[in-house]
Amino acid sequence: MKVKTVDASICRMIKTGYVLDPRYRDHHVPPDHPERPERIDALIDLMTEYDREALVQIKPRPATSDDLERNHDRWYIDKVRSAAKEGPYAFDLDTHASPLSFDTACLAAGGLLELCDRVMAGDVQNGFAFVRPPGHHAESNRAMGFCFFNNVAVAARYLIAKYGLERVLIVDWDVHHGNGTQNSFYEDRNVLYVSAHQYPHYPGSGVLDEVGAGEGLGFTVNLPFPAGYGDQEYVQAFNRIVEPIGRQFDPDFVLISAGFDCHRTDPLSQALVTTNGVAAMTRSLLRIARDHCDGKCTAVLEGGYNLAALTESVACVLDEMGGEHLDDDVEDDGEITGAAVSAVHSIQRQFWDLS
Repeated sequence: MKVKTVDASICRMIKTGYVLDPRYRDHHVPPDHPERPERIDALIDLMTEYDREALVQIKPRPATSDDLERNHDRWYIDKVRSAAKEGPYAFDLDTHASPLSFDTACLAAGGLLELCDRVMAGDVQNGFAFVRPPGHHAESNRAMGFCFFNNVAVAARYLIAKYGLERVLIVDWDVHHGNGTQNSFYEDRNVLYVSAHQYPHYPGSGVLDEVGAGEGLGFTVNLPFPAGYGDQEYVQAFNRIVEPIGRQFDPDFVLISAGFDCHRTDPLSQALVTTNGVAAMTRSLLRIARDHCDGKCTAVLEGGYNLAALTESVACVLDEMGGEHLDDDVEDDGEITGAAVSAVHSIQRQFWDLS
C-alpha cells in the first residue's frame, strides 16, 4: 500500500491527536459485511507508516452510562448490552451485535470523548478518532445502519454539558444521511447539523426541506446530492453554503462525521469525490475552527469501505490538520453548476446570509 506522507519540515507545529486501538476490531460482523474489522487493520498499517510531525496517539476510554444517556434512552443502552451478551444478535439486516459489540461501541464513543477532552485541555489542537462501529445512524432508541451509539451526537452533548459550550457545529460528509444525528438536534439551536449526502439513498432521510423545527428551525442544513456528484459540486457547496453558514453560526467547537464512502471507488455509493475533494472539505472546516474557536476540531470515522480509498482519505485529512495548506484557496469555477447545490442555496437563504 502506498501511503501519502507530508514533509514534517514544512508543517506548522499544530499538534494533532488520533485515537486508534486494536480493540476496535473486537466488534464482529457476518462474513462479507462491509463494516468489517479489517478497516481497523488498514488504519493500524497506515499509522505505522504515516509520517507527520506533532502527531499524538491518544488512548481511548469507554463512554460511561452517563455519557451515553445524554443522547440515548437508558432502556435502549441496556438492550444493546444484553443483545451483545447473548450475541450474535441482529437488530436489522445490516446491524449485528456480537459478544464484544457493546464494549467496542462504548470504546468508540468514549474514544471521541477522550479526544475532545484533550483538545479542550490544549494538549492537541485537533484530531481524528479512528473508531468502529460508526455512529451517525444510531437513534436515541434504535440501532441501525451498522451503528449502535451515535458517537458524534454523544460528543456534542458532552461538550455542552461538561464545558458549557453554547454552539457546536457538526458537519457530516458520509455519503449516507446521518438520520440519528439530525434527529438528536432537530429542535436544538445549540447544535448546527450540516449533511452532504447522496439522495435518494439509505436511509431515505435528509431531504431539502428538513431544516429543523421549533427552536432549531434553520439549524439543520441538508445537501441531498444525486448520484454522480463529485469534487466540483462538493467544493461549491462548501464554499457557497457550508462555510458561510458555519461562520455565521460562530461555533465553539467543530465536529466532523468523516465518512469516506463518498469516495468515487467506494462500493456502497455512486458519489465521485476524490481525495482532493476530501482535502477541500477538511480545509474549509479547519478554517472555520481556526477563525472561530481557536482551531478546536475533531473528526470521527463513519463509513468508508474501500480500504485503499479509506487510508488515502484519512492520510489526506491528517495532512490538512497539520495546517500547511489552511490558507490555500480551493478553486471554484464561479457559477453554481449543480442544480442540487443551487436548490440548497435558495432554501437556506431563508435562515442565513448567502448573498
